[in-house]
Amino acid sequence: MLLHDAGSHLAGLEIGGTKLVAARAYGRAIAERVTIPTTTPEATLHAARELLARWHASEALAAIGIAAFGPVRIDRAAPDYGHVLATPKPGWEGADLLAGLSGFGVPFALDTDVNAAALAEMSLGAGQGCDSLIYITIGTGIGGGVVVGGRPAHGRLHPELGHMMLGREAGDDFAGICPFHGDCIEGLVSGPALHARLGADPAAVAAGDPRWETVAGDLARLIANLMLTLSPQRIVIGGGVGLGQRAMVQGAARKVPALLAGYLPDIDDDAMARIVVPPVLGHDAGPLGAILLAERAASCETGAQV
Repeated sequence: MLLHDAGSHLAGLEIGGTKLVAARAYGRAIAERVTIPTTTPEATLHAARELLARWHASEALAAIGIAAFGPVRIDRAAPDYGHVLATPKPGWEGADLLAGLSGFGVPFALDTDVNAAALAEMSLGAGQGCDSLIYITIGTGIGGGVVVGGRPAHGRLHPELGHMMLGREAGDDFAGICPFHGDCIEGLVSGPALHARLGADPAAVAAGDPRWETVAGDLARLIANLMLTLSPQRIVIGGGVGLGQRAMVQGAARKVPALLAGYLPDIDDDAMARIVVPPVLGHDAGPLGAILLAERAASCETGAQV
């Protein structure tokens, strides 16, 4: 049994493409977790709101953190703040996440699910002791969260690392599958992209298959560009493909020193093995990230009222 004085009573929502994970915690210790299928915005957010209302009625919540799949407007000054933007998720484009979760009168913070996961891995997982971290999830799509100076990166929108358009491996004519950009990194290395270019479930293709070399080269270019632009101390790569094809990820990391060509000091295979790592928190990264957003909102770092 958790003691109530272990920390503030917080709630976090990780709104994913297939499920919404709601968690309540005392401080950073999760006391309860509930999974809600992601169906329509109306049904999904109604179920989440009812759950939050029940938790709040039993014991007042100090703050709520919302970590949502993107793209989503996270600029508080924007007229469409809290709305999901262009997304292939049927029915969710234009969904107002905050209208469905309003009325509690407590501070809240909204960010992307990958920014929240990056924050959790830096605070509690693979990036402990770091000041800058990038979290990349490779699965049905490719998402990227960035934490610099201990804070998730925001700007005109939020990081969309999966849609970076990079140089291609020599002789590779795969067109890519991204409906927006074709051969952006998501169009080349996401799970559906790998299925298309390999002609089979990636999990069924042997790690020694030479076609993985081209895929590793694509991912290496992403890693090298992120190292040059954001100078992360740690790059955490997870997701179904990121964890399931670990040999490919490790192969990509080994290609990076040659791409950098000595421009960054002390970058060799040993350094890359320390920089590019798997997540420590696993499936807990998203819910814990949402709780950390709530914790920051409660401390008035990023909070506003809902």
